[in-house]
Amino acid sequence: MNSTEPQPPEADTWARVHASEDFQRLRKRLRNFVFPMTALFLVWYLTYVLLADYAHDFMSTKVVGNINLGLILGLLQFVSTFVITGLYVRYANRKLDPIAENIRDEVEGGDKQ
Repeated sequence: MNSTEPQPPEADTWARVHASEDFQRLRKRLRNFVFPMTALFLVWYLTYVLLADYAHDFMSTKVVGNINLGLILGLLQFVSTFVITGLYVRYANRKLDPIAENIRDEVEGGDKQ
């Protein structure tokens, strides 16, 4: 084993980090994004599934040529996934990563490789 490799933190270090104010703030911020976004997406997806199953006339409404509302809403499922991913990356870069970086620096003793 190379002596320059970082050693894994001890169990008491993890317990101290887990109890720290920074870690609690990180968890709260993560939950503040993930839970509402997950609920919103699941409602959107369930609405699509229910419309597809019970609102055949609505979903088969022609928009342009052979393109109907069902196809458009189905494709918007993919679009919404990419939008949520982009929003999460932006949120993480601004709100989560700085705190996680502080925690990592504290655990690693402030040394950056």
